[in-house]
Parts: sequence; structure tokens; C-alpha cells
Amino acid sequence: MDLSTLIGLLLGYGFVIFAIASKPGALFFFDVGSLLIVLGGTIGALFMNFPMGNMMSASKVFLKALMHKEPSMKDSITTLVEIAEKARREGILAIESMLPEIPDEFLKNGIRLAVDGTDPETIQAIMAIELRSQGARHSDGGYFFMQVATYGPAFGMIGTLVGLIQMLQALDDPSKIGVGMATALITTFYGAMMANLIGLPVSGKLALRAKEEKSRKAMIVEGILAIQSGDNPRIVADRLNTFLPPNQRQQEEKA
Repeated sequence: MDLSTLIGLLLGYGFVIFAIASKPGALFFFDVGSLLIVLGGTIGALFMNFPMGNMMSASKVFLKALMHKEPSMKDSITTLVEIAEKARREGILAIESMLPEIPDEFLKNGIRLAVDGTDPETIQAIMAIELRSQGARHSDGGYFFMQVATYGPAFGMIGTLVGLIQMLQALDDPSKIGVGMATALITTFYGAMMANLIGLPVSGKLALRAKEEKSRKAMIVEGILAIQSGDNPRIVADRLNTFLPPNQRQQEEKA
């Protein structure tokens, strides 16, 4: 589980709800009509914007941003160094026995290619294709939630206009103007919440994850090629440590 995403979600909504509940008239912030305009309009626009496959996978992308945690760079380096040590001691074919213990499919596929005797250029080409495919998937997910952040406030504004039109129809009763204005603004509030506590944060999280994954998997390719060429495990570790930030690299070397 990615704790930072969960904490951010709970804090963001928690503080807003607490602030609303701490004042009289909290129930006034719940308006079914406004909610339908923002949610229904946004979902409808998303269906028009994206093919059905993207819509069906949107919940999985959201849950992945919330729950899934990829292996860290340091964990991947540790695994690669262990594989390098076994390959150095027992030969490249011996590392095939380690495959069932490796949860990372990208690393597992690369090791399998190395064990099968695939030449380095082909390994690089195959894994580069996989990297590009993964980048495209992350980009699609990020773009989806960026559109959520675009459509949510837009339909919030549409709802506000609807509310203002309805309010203007009741100008003969001044007592209804304040209530009507507040109701009109609720849709803007819903749209802003959708954009700033769902769309933009999830899109940003996916973009950051994509960047981290690209760097980690580029490091994995480097490690696999070093193992295949029979490099000393210490050289492999030093080579892979260059992918870490200097402060983490020093900690790794001290360990």
C-alpha cells in the first residue's frame, strides 16, 4: 500500500469535511442535483473522450495509485547483486533456479532472456519495447485523470450557471436569492474538490511513478547485461549504485 496517497486522501477530505461540519448548516453542502450535474456530466464527457477499454480500467488505475507499491530501486539493486553473485559462483545457467523467487516480472523476463543465451543487443531491444509500452500505459492513465481535473470544474461551472438561472427566476422573492446563490455555488465546490483531491493528485502520482519506474527498469537492464557479461558482483553493485541519489548511494556503500 502506498501510504502517502492514502494519507493525502484522508487528510484532504478529512479537513474539508471537518471544516464544513464545524459550522451550522453542514447539510446544505449536500445537494443531489448539483452532484448529478458534476458527476454525471464528468462521466459522460469521459465516455466521449475515451474508448470503453480506458473507462473500464479507470478504477484499476485509481486503485493502483492508491494501493500498489512498486519495488524500490535499492531492493532491485540488492536482488541483482545476489543474482550476480550466484552467476559468478555457479555460472549463468544456475540463476534460472532463482526465477520463482523473483516477484518483478520485468526483471524475471530479463533474467530468462540472459539464461537462454540471448545476445545483449536483442535483450536491450526487447526490454526497451517493454519500457515504451509501460510508459504509454502510464501516460494514458495520467491523461485520464488530468481530464477528470478538467471536466470536473467545467461541469461545476455549468451547474452554477443552471443555479443562477433558476435563482433569477425567483427575483420576486428576495428571501430566496441568498439560498439560490449558495445552491448555485455548490456545484463549483464539487467540481473543485473533484479536480484538486482526485484528478490532479492521481495524475501527478502516476507521472511520478512512471518516471521512477523508467529509471528503475533502465537500471535493471544495465544489471542484467552486466550479469550476462560475467562482471564481478562488486562492480555490478558499483555500476548500479550510480542510479541512486548520492545520499542513498553512500548509505548503500556503508551497508
